[in-house]
Amino acid sequence: MAEFDNFRKRTEKEKSQMFEVGAKSIIEKVLPIIDNFERGLAVLGEDEKNGAFAVGMEKVYKQLLAALEEAGVKPIEAVGKEFDPNFHNAVMHIDDEELGENIVVEEFQKGYLYHDSVVRHSMVKVAN
Repeated sequence: MAEFDNFRKRTEKEKSQMFEVGAKSIIEKVLPIIDNFERGLAVLGEDEKNGAFAVGMEKVYKQLLAALEEAGVKPIEAVGKEFDPNFHNAVMHIDDEELGENIVVEEFQKGYLYHDSVVRHSMVKVAN
């Protein structure tokens, strides 16, 4: 009985891990789509933001973010936070006396967490 119980627990754990790996794989494929929505919405002029197409794109973008959040995906906070190599990938460095040590100044690409594990690191610029 003990061996069967151990087998059952081990297979449940393996099944759970396989689901997590599969979910991360799908999330990694969806993140570039989110990036493209953000880039597209960022370049809209003031006169274009109220157009029907732009409003529709904004709604689809928000719906996609809500679905990911419901699934357990959260963006990593970066700008103004202290640099953490577990969450951030520093690609640039600047010296600025007004800012503190190892403070993230700018975020080039958003990072995301899935149930407290990193799916993609934030690509950032760090001061000092």
